[in-house]
Amino acid sequence: MIVRISILFLLFLLYSGCYSFKGISIDPDVKTFYVQNFESIASNAPPTLALDFTERLKDKIRSESRLVLNNEQPDVEFTGRITTFVVVPVAPKPGEVVSLNQLKINVSVKYINNKNEKKSWPTERTKGHFAEFSNTADLLTVQDELIRQIATQIMDDIFNEAFNDW
Repeated sequence: MIVRISILFLLFLLYSGCYSFKGISIDPDVKTFYVQNFESIASNAPPTLALDFTERLKDKIRSESRLVLNNEQPDVEFTGRITTFVVVPVAPKPGEVVSLNQLKINVSVKYINNKNEKKSWPTERTKGHFAEFSNTADLLTVQDELIRQIATQIMDDIFNEAFNDW
């Protein structure tokens, strides 16, 4: 008897359209999304970074939700800009030399829910992360991998906050 009730409850959750085992909580009325091209106001950022962030966010939403990309009257919208792209020395060693550097990236993002205004973010939210690299490494050599690591963390933060009510 308990097993049947448990199975019915799980089936209800699966077919309700509001929950999944990934923890996503998207209103069943929300079916489409749009990501406006990010812009970059960070002076040292690579020229393709803003476009890369835009495409990464689109890919994440497409692959981890049931939402469909639509640029005309979407149910939810994201806009954003790269605000910080900076290398900061950390872990100083004797003799004013650093042994470690950090690449820091900050992104300001706005989320608009056209189906439920209460779930929209009234102001932009800043998401940022960093990745460390050795002082012996040339930034241009490790930059793509560092950006990939940081972008993954930032996209997770944006996605979780927008769709998991974090």
